[in-house]
Amino acid sequence: MTDPLINPTALSGTIERILLADGCTADEAQTVADHLVLASLSGHDSHGVIRTMRYHLWIADGTINPKTPLTTVLDNGPLLQLDGQDGMGQWLAKEATARGIAKAKETGIGLVALRRAGHIGRIGTYAEQACAAGMVSIQFCNVNGSLLVAPFGTARRCAGTDPVAVGIPNAEGEDFILDFATSLVAEGKALVAGTGGKPLPDDALVDADGRMTGDPRVLYGDTLDTGNPDPRGGSGALRAMGDHKGSGLALACELLAGALTGNGANRPEEKQFGNGLLSIILDPATFDDTGMFGREVADYIDFVQSSPPAAGVGKVLVPGDRERMLRAERSANGLPMPEPVLAGILATAQAVGLPDTRDDLIMR
Repeated sequence: MTDPLINPTALSGTIERILLADGCTADEAQTVADHLVLASLSGHDSHGVIRTMRYHLWIADGTINPKTPLTTVLDNGPLLQLDGQDGMGQWLAKEATARGIAKAKETGIGLVALRRAGHIGRIGTYAEQACAAGMVSIQFCNVNGSLLVAPFGTARRCAGTDPVAVGIPNAEGEDFILDFATSLVAEGKALVAGTGGKPLPDDALVDADGRMTGDPRVLYGDTLDTGNPDPRGGSGALRAMGDHKGSGLALACELLAGALTGNGANRPEEKQFGNGLLSIILDPATFDDTGMFGREVADYIDFVQSSPPAAGVGKVLVPGDRERMLRAERSANGLPMPEPVLAGILATAQAVGLPDTRDDLIMR
């Protein structure tokens, strides 16, 4: 069966109304809904609208708390340390990034340590936000209270999916946006696979005995048969990307975005979920004494993209290209969505008293 094609604007409106009913402010609801839809449009379905049902449940049980502002722990020159108090993650991270950009415009650099944020979603969004302001950015993220990943050489969960992002503005073309989880696949991609979406690679996970598998059930267990699959429900784990190198980067995220920010690194015991984010935001104008930064960025990206493609490759891409192409195609033609995900969003809408909007969501 072909996945239904969903109208992105209508979908964002439905998710926004769910979040408003759940107690979010208008700004929070719009920010989170737009973030989720944009992530799905960009091909990051794992951090997109499939999260709607989980956020609804997390708000209900107090894992994340609407109407919770950022508090400032440290504001010293270019340094900012912020506490999200388990609020709505995308809204908190957007605001933290804006404050970091303001610092960079003042001093050349803004270094922002954000702790105790609810799920902040696709961190490439914040690299895009910085690029839109003309800033270079580097983000390290940890996911405390979310032991999902077995580092290289282990068969035990010791880390979160702990993503990294780098954004470099290109004034003469498309920005360089590098965004990846340090697990071989993001947890949300396992969730997508387990709910009727694209299957996982055969080596994406390990079972409790350390054997590689692509079966999401080793992560979710029998909760995969419920309306709310829980990645703590299985005895297996996601694998870290890149063998020992990827594992090293994942552990660095735990220490930089977890230990240094005050969010906390993962432990064996159950902990409150929370994202920690360490963002380094740089104003190129401060460092560009030769006046060559913009030209160098554009020329190098052109150099790479003009290289002859390898066998079987149709077009040479750089980080950010695939997301932009998918975003354009899905915005024009509709967002493909597995039926179980659509059903989950509609059921959540009905649970908060909204009418059935299926006919409005599906593109004709």
